[in-house]
Amino acid sequence: MTFVWPSLLWLLVIPPLLLALYVWLLSRRKKVSVQYSQFALLKQAMGAQPSWRRHVPPALMLIALALMLFAAARPMALVKLPSNKQTIMLAMDVSGSMRAQDVKPTRLVAAQDAAKAFLKELPRDVRVGIVAFAGSAQLAQLPTLSREDLVTAIDSFQLQRGTATGNGIALSLATLFPDDGIDISAMQWSGSGPLPRSRPLGEAKAAEAPKREPVAPGSYASAAVIMLTDGQRTTGIDPMEAAKLAADRGVRVYTVGIGTVNGETIGFDGWSMRVRLDEETLKQIANRTAAEYFYAGTAADLKKVYESLSTRLGVETKETEISGLVSLLAAAFALLATALSVAWFGRISG
Repeated sequence: MTFVWPSLLWLLVIPPLLLALYVWLLSRRKKVSVQYSQFALLKQAMGAQPSWRRHVPPALMLIALALMLFAAARPMALVKLPSNKQTIMLAMDVSGSMRAQDVKPTRLVAAQDAAKAFLKELPRDVRVGIVAFAGSAQLAQLPTLSREDLVTAIDSFQLQRGTATGNGIALSLATLFPDDGIDISAMQWSGSGPLPRSRPLGEAKAAEAPKREPVAPGSYASAAVIMLTDGQRTTGIDPMEAAKLAADRGVRVYTVGIGTVNGETIGFDGWSMRVRLDEETLKQIANRTAAEYFYAGTAADLKKVYESLSTRLGVETKETEISGLVSLLAAAFALLATALSVAWFGRISG
């Protein structure tokens, strides 16, 4: 905890001094009282009031004073508050393997239902954008507050061939930082074979783009990316290069794996394909960006993952002045002291 005006903390010596004064006055009052020969009769005439009650209102007033003096130094604390400027990008896999029915009714339908439930749980002032990726990535919906537009975009997914997980991350970042000159088309791959190697992002043709100084991974609180996929990368940008792009901007990339981990051949519409979830890469992406990886083996698991994400992405932790809260607590103690004094003694007393 820090303070805007720490020099005022010395005022906190006042409550202990007042407490010492109160104790001294009580002892002095007791010495004077024993001088009265009829003191016992006087005490009996006053009624059998519990002796501890007369100390409660002053004690509460003393606490209220201490809290007010503490608030005067304007304390600052890390507090979780609802985010009013956060943007979340959903990068969703729409490759052909999402037709598989190991997650009922299909992987795609389960992912769509979970994403729509996620939107319902998010605060209404959090903007959401959607990227769909397969062999390439497309922006399905610009970041918006309209949940209806987002649901329409999710329902319009069209399955395609290939899995370019890196493209999904890179396009999400290009949408979040339109002025950074992130050119997806310039991040070409070279070579031959079933899994071409992508060009490092540092070689991309973006010399005219402003250079952004790297920040600590996960330090950017205004945006996050959630990527859901059921396979391993088969084409496109290296996902770890895309993860570095996100980490340098402080953006967390939460990864969600759905479907088969060990790998199996799935068939549909008269043809078959071998699929395997690349959990290791998804974990590395999450770790590189100071985020988390989640595995969802069933539709129920997938919904729980999104529920968990909605609770942590709808708020942000920031250093906030809490002097108002402390002052409110002080007022509550003062009111309680006054109420007890009136109720027990019929007057405001010390």
